Amino acid sequence: MSSFWSWWIIVLSVGNILACVWLIRWTAKPATEESAESEITGHTWDNGELAEYNNPLPRWWLGLFYGTIFFSIAYLIAYPGLGKFEGLLGWTSTSQYEREVAKAEDTYGPIFAQYAKKPIVDLVDDPEAIQIGRRLFVTYCSVCHGSDAGGASGFPDLTDNDWLYGASPEQVKSSILNGRIGVMPPWGAALGEMGVENVVAYVLTLSGRDASSEKAEAGKEQYDALCAACHMPDGTGNQALGAPNLTDNIWLYGGSSGAIAKTIRDGRQGVMPAHKEFLGEEKVHLLSAYIYGLSQK
Repeated sequence: MSSFWSWWIIVLSVGNILACVWLIRWTAKPATEESAESEITGHTWDNGELAEYNNPLPRWWLGLFYGTIFFSIAYLIAYPGLGKFEGLLGWTSTSQYEREVAKAEDTYGPIFAQYAKKPIVDLVDDPEAIQIGRRLFVTYCSVCHGSDAGGASGFPDLTDNDWLYGASPEQVKSSILNGRIGVMPPWGAALGEMGVENVVAYVLTLSGRDASSEKAEAGKEQYDALCAACHMPDGTGNQALGAPNLTDNIWLYGGSSGAIAKTIRDGRQGVMPAHKEFLGEEKVHLLSAYIYGLSQK
């Protein structure tokens, strides 16, 4: 933060506090019998039988106002809030977060370490371990994959045993630990619109769906030239590259002709963030057991 903005915040904060003090002092006039009888705001009802008087606030109410002002001053002295001033207590959100993480690690670390010694396939049959893994999933993974792990467009369904990078416990754990970056290059410029339509027709036939035989035949030649290197000549995909299997009628970005055409024409960029540094290997081990178990049911 620059010195200008630091002083800007200080002036605004202190100025507002002083303005509140002035406003209270200005409005808190002492109550006298004369002022109570004579000072009427002008708001009257029932032909003057009811009138609003300009009486001062009760002392207890004023005390509450002054108490909040004194509290704000004490708070800004103890904690950061006035520009670059860090507060006498030296508190920061980062230090508090680190203390809470350290405390949680001391409490729950031994539990995760105990489960980390067991193979993932064994943890699948441990109800307590699966419940812990499920809570980790709901906290860290459900935003993208859904609370039921059913996925969404661009985010894989984790319950169907169709895996881009492999379904073994080790491969699942590696995906969570290290993340994945999937790149489908755009082929619209190379194929042209008619070429995209032809390849779409051929891809549809790979999964047993109906398409124009004439377009599919032309699309096969283009598929073999541009697509087979990643998706394999028979369309079964390549888990080493994360290239999807095109024969099972399971689609990451949608299986309609339009969705497939968009994928071919414009390409796709898929990112699964790495969780190794954030969660640690022991938590990922339990999380992997839960996710692996979903596809084994």
